[in-house]
Amino acid sequence: MKNIFLIITLFVASAAFSQSNSPEDTTMSANPNYDKALAERLGGDEYGMKSYFLVMLKTGENKTTDKELVSESFRGHMANINRLVEEGQLIVAGPLGKNDQQYRGIFIFTGLESMEEAEEILQTDLAIQNGLLDYEVFTWYGSAALPEYLSISDKI
Repeated sequence: MKNIFLIITLFVASAAFSQSNSPEDTTMSANPNYDKALAERLGGDEYGMKSYFLVMLKTGENKTTDKELVSESFRGHMANINRLVEEGQLIVAGPLGKNDQQYRGIFIFTGLESMEEAEEILQTDLAIQNGLLDYEVFTWYGSAALPEYLSISDKI
C-alpha cells in the first residue's frame, strides 16, 4: 500500500512538472499577470526577462593622494554616469557599502551587444581611465521591466 501511494505521488508530481511553461500556462510557475505585448515592447523573452551587463566597480590600482586628480576623476565619473543614463545605456548605478572584495559600486547596462562594448563604454569613465576604479563585467539575466523605473526615479 505504501508503494502504491508513493507511485501515485510520483506520477502526479511528474505530470505537474512536465506541463508547458509558456506564458499562457496557468501552472504554479507561470505569472498570471504576464503581458506578452509589454514584455516584447521592453525586449523581454517569453519569461519577461532579458540579458544585461552587470559591472562591479572596485578600487583601482592608483592609490594617489592628489586631491585634485581624485576630485576631477570622480566629477568625470558622475558626468559619465549621467551621460550614459541620458543615452539609455545605463539603467542602474550606485555605491556599495564597505566590503572585503573592495567593490565600490555597480552599473547595469542595457542595449549592448557584447562584453567588449561594455568594456569600451567603461573606458569613457575618467575614474577608470585614471586607475582610481577598476571593474569586473558579468552578463546578468533579469526582468525586462528594470529600465522602466528610470521614468519615476527622478521624482523621488
